Amino acid sequence: MTTTDDHAQKPPRKDPWELPDVSGLVVGVLGGTGDQGRGLAYRLALAGQKVIIGSRAAERAAGAAAELGHGVEGADNAECARRSDIVIVAVPWEGHKALLASLREELAGKVVVDCVNPLGFDKKGAYALTPEEGSAAEQAASLLPDSRVTAAFHHLSAVLLQDPDVESIDTDVLVLGEARADTDLVQALAQRITGMRGVFAGRLRNAHQVESLVANLISVNRRYKAHAGLRVTDV
Repeated sequence: MTTTDDHAQKPPRKDPWELPDVSGLVVGVLGGTGDQGRGLAYRLALAGQKVIIGSRAAERAAGAAAELGHGVEGADNAECARRSDIVIVAVPWEGHKALLASLREELAGKVVVDCVNPLGFDKKGAYALTPEEGSAAEQAASLLPDSRVTAAFHHLSAVLLQDPDVESIDTDVLVLGEARADTDLVQALAQRITGMRGVFAGRLRNAHQVESLVANLISVNRRYKAHAGLRVTDV
């Protein structure tokens, strides 16, 4: 039998759009000299976020950071990971496993945002690969047991991100992870970028189809000469 007291003890349902303030957090971007990494670093720095981009060579990262401006710093991957509160992984799929395995200690305790898309290409176009762990994000979680691994930022156009004439990136960012506190942080980070909205899309076991969808978007973009993103309706 349910009593009035039982109802009174239930906490109110949390507003899904009530997100934390992440403006003071340092964001590291591993692979920050590549197109997607540079684009994300540029947009976040433009929004006032403190950003450090990482590369295998500190000199290369410093050069890219100087080109981006807006207070972006460059460092080697290990220093970038150590100095950051949230670390975005934007490296090519081929180097994903080796890089994360080498940074296990530096990434311990950090919120790690994996945005890597395991894709292959042939004469028919792009197609999804299936990692042994199920997805790039799940591979990251297996390699980084002491980190708080999430997945997000998969469906963004590097062209639009890097174009200073584009004032707003009109897209939703699907965010996946195991802990609400972590996915809320990443949603809030996405919403620092003008035009973007972070939307929770499930746990890491659902990351494969999110990563795979990029192959479809590549086909859309090639056919229509576009830079397509995603919008989730009715939320």
